[in-house]
Amino acid sequence: MLLDRLRKIVQDVDSAPNFTSALDTMVTSVRETMGTEVCSVYLVDDKSNRYFLMATEGLNPESIGTVSLAMNEGLVGLCGQREEPINLDNASAHPKYHYLPETGEEKYNSFLGVPIMHRRKILGVLVVQQRDKRKFDESEEAFLVTLSAQLSGVVAHAKAIGAFDALRAAPRANSTRIFQGISGATGIALGRAIVMYPPADIDSVPDRVAEDTEAEVAILQSALESVRAEMRLLDKKMTGAMLTEERALFDAYLRMLDDDALGAEIEERIHAGNWAQGALREVIEDHMQAFAAMEDPYLRERMADVRDIGLRILAAMQNQEDSGLREFPDHSILIGEEISTAMLVEAPLEKIAGIVTVEGAANSHMAIVARALGIPTVLGVSDLPVTQLDDTEMIVDAYQGRIYVQPSRQLRSRYKDIIKEEQQLVAGLDAYRDVPAITPDGHRVALYVNTGLMADVARAKDRGAEGVGLYRSEIPFMLRERFPGEEEQRGIYRQQLEAFAPRPVTMRTLDIGGDKDLPYFPIEEDNPFLGWRGIRITLDHPEIFMVQIRAMLKAAIGLDNLQILLPMISSVFEVEEALHLIHRAVMEVQEEEGVPINMPRIGVMVEVPATVFQIADMVQLVDFVSVGSNDLTQYMLAVDRNNARVADIYTPYHPSVLRALQIVVDEVHKAGKPVGICGEMAGDPGTALLLMAMGFDSLSMSASNLLKVRKAICNVPLMQARGLLEQVTQVDNAAVIKSLVEFELEDLGLLDLIRPKKSS
Repeated sequence: MLLDRLRKIVQDVDSAPNFTSALDTMVTSVRETMGTEVCSVYLVDDKSNRYFLMATEGLNPESIGTVSLAMNEGLVGLCGQREEPINLDNASAHPKYHYLPETGEEKYNSFLGVPIMHRRKILGVLVVQQRDKRKFDESEEAFLVTLSAQLSGVVAHAKAIGAFDALRAAPRANSTRIFQGISGATGIALGRAIVMYPPADIDSVPDRVAEDTEAEVAILQSALESVRAEMRLLDKKMTGAMLTEERALFDAYLRMLDDDALGAEIEERIHAGNWAQGALREVIEDHMQAFAAMEDPYLRERMADVRDIGLRILAAMQNQEDSGLREFPDHSILIGEEISTAMLVEAPLEKIAGIVTVEGAANSHMAIVARALGIPTVLGVSDLPVTQLDDTEMIVDAYQGRIYVQPSRQLRSRYKDIIKEEQQLVAGLDAYRDVPAITPDGHRVALYVNTGLMADVARAKDRGAEGVGLYRSEIPFMLRERFPGEEEQRGIYRQQLEAFAPRPVTMRTLDIGGDKDLPYFPIEEDNPFLGWRGIRITLDHPEIFMVQIRAMLKAAIGLDNLQILLPMISSVFEVEEALHLIHRAVMEVQEEEGVPINMPRIGVMVEVPATVFQIADMVQLVDFVSVGSNDLTQYMLAVDRNNARVADIYTPYHPSVLRALQIVVDEVHKAGKPVGICGEMAGDPGTALLLMAMGFDSLSMSASNLLKVRKAICNVPLMQARGLLEQVTQVDNAAVIKSLVEFELEDLGLLDLIRPKKSS
C-alpha cells in the first residue's frame, strides 16, 4: 500500500507544472498518506544559510516563505546537522525544540523529520507532526526517508534553475545560475546563447485536401531537391575537416531523400488526397511511431535522423529561412535539446565558441566532431531550460562540464583572465614544441599522442608528438552505419601510420561496449562496464578481429611502425588467444601480398585490477604494456565517472590507484619490457610528474596537453619528482595528495600548467 502511494506521490510531484505546485502536492499527499495533521518542507537558502518554511499543510499558510531557522536551530536544524531522521513523541520536551509562534505549531507533540539530501549536500528537511504523543513507527519512518530520497532531485533541480528564489522573491535579472553536465570537448567559452531548433514545427501541420495533386507533388520535389543541395553543400564544406567516413551522415540523409525512399511515401500520401505538408507529417509520424516502439538503439538513432530530415523538408516547403541563414554573432554558444552534426557544421564555425546540449553522450557523433574542431562542449545538462536562454550570456567551462547562465561581473572577469592566461600559456609553450622531454638531470620520457580522427594528427605533429601511444580504432566504426570492410580499414590506418612514420603508432583493437556502442551493433546489458566489451567481443567474433588485424598489417607494409594494443585484458588466456589470431593473420597477409610481413610489437592494456596482479605473467607473452588510466581508476574505485552522482569520488590521486600503477611499472621493468600510460593522468602535468617518478617510459595524451606536460618534465629534475612521489605515498587521502602536488608545482612556478583546475 505504502509502495503504491510512494510511486503515486513521486509521479504527481514530477508532473507538477511548477515548483510551487510540486511542493504543495508533496505536503498534501504525505499528510494524507501518513494520516498526520501537519506536513511541511523546510529548504536551505544558500544566500542566508538558513532554513525557510517553503510549503506546509496544517501550519499557518501565511508563514510560508517568511519563517526561518538557523542551520543549527530547532529540531529541523538538528535533523539537518545529523543528516538522519529525528523521531520524537514529545517534541516540546527536547532541548533543541524551538518555538515558532508564527506557525502555530505548539499544539503538535509528535515530530518526524528526515533530511532532503542530494550529492551529500543538505537541501532541506521534510517534517510531519501530530497532536497525539506517539512515536512514528518504523514503516512510516522508512516511507518518509524513501520519499525524501526520491524527491531530492526535484528540489536540487528547482534550486539550480532559480525556482527556489522565485518562491521567496522576484528573481534578480542578473543572478547567476549554474548547471552541471558532462564534458564532451574540453575548453572554456564566453559568449551568448543561440538556441538551435528546427525552423518548422512538423507536429502542428494540419491535414488539408490537396486541390491540385500535381502542384503538391511539384512542391514536394522542389523541397526534396532543395534539401539534397543543402546536404551536398554541407558535405563539401566539411571535406577538408573530416574524412569521408566521418561525413557518412550526409550520405545517409541523401539516401533518405531519394525518390524511392521518403519521397515515394510522401508522394503516395499526396495522391491519396493530402496536401504536401500534411502528407509529409503523416509519413514522418508513421516512422517515428514505428521506431519508438522498438528497443534497438540503432533504430532510435535513425528515428532522430528521420525527424531531422522531415523538419528540413517542411522548412523548404514553407519557404522559410533555415537555421543556416540566421544571424550568428561572434562567440556564439549553440544550445539545444539535441544538436545534430548537420546542425553544427552548417553554422559559421568561425563564430562558434561553445556547444551545450540537454541530451547527448561524450561519444556521440557530434561530440567527436566538436573535439576534432576544438569547440568546448558540454553534454547531458538535463536541467537546462533551453527555451528561456536565447541570447543569454553564458560561460561554458567544459573542463568541469559546468555552465554559468547570466554570470556575474566578477565571474566573467575571472574567466576572461583564465582565458587570457591560457592564451599566454599556449604562446609561451611554443618554445617547447621541438624540445625533447628531458629533465634537468638528464632523464628522458617519450611523449605520445592519442588519436582517433585525422584532425588529431595535424595538431599532434605541430606540437611535437613522438608517435601515437593510442589510436582509438573504434572511432571509424562509430561513424559508419555498418562494419567497415578490410580495404576501408586499411586506407584509414595507412593514413595514420604514414603521418607519423617512422615513429611508432600504437593501434588499439576494436574497443566497444561499456559506453561505446556501435549503432548497428547494439549491446543491451544491465551493467555494460562489467559486461561484454573490448577484447571479449572481438575474441567472440574472430571474423571482426581478423579483418581488423589484417587491415592493420597491410597498412603497415613498407612502414613497419605498427604496434597493436589489446584492450580490456583480464586473463592470460585472452592474451594467448589474441596472439594466436594475430600470428595467423600475419601468415595470411604474407601469403596474399607475397612480401615478408614483420610481426608487429604487441602490447596489453592494464585497465582492470585483475591485470594489475597478473601482469608479471602477461608481460612474458607481449612486447610492451600500456596502462589505460581512465578505466583503471574507474574499476579500482568502482566509480562510473560519467555518473554525476559519484563523479566527485573519481580521482587519479587515490592512494590505491597510485599503488597499483607502481606495481605495474615494477613488474614490467623486472621483465625488461617498456611500460607506458595513456588517459587523463598522462596529460595532466601534476600526475605526469608522479608517473615519471614511478618509472613510466612513455606518456600518451591528447594533443592539447603535449606542450604543458613537456614543459613540466623539462623543468623538474627526476630526483625532485621522486621525492614528491615518496612524500605522497605516505599519505592516505586523495585530496591531500592532490594538494601536495599542486603546492610543489606552485613552488616550481608551474601551477599555471594545470589552469583548468583553478576554474573550480
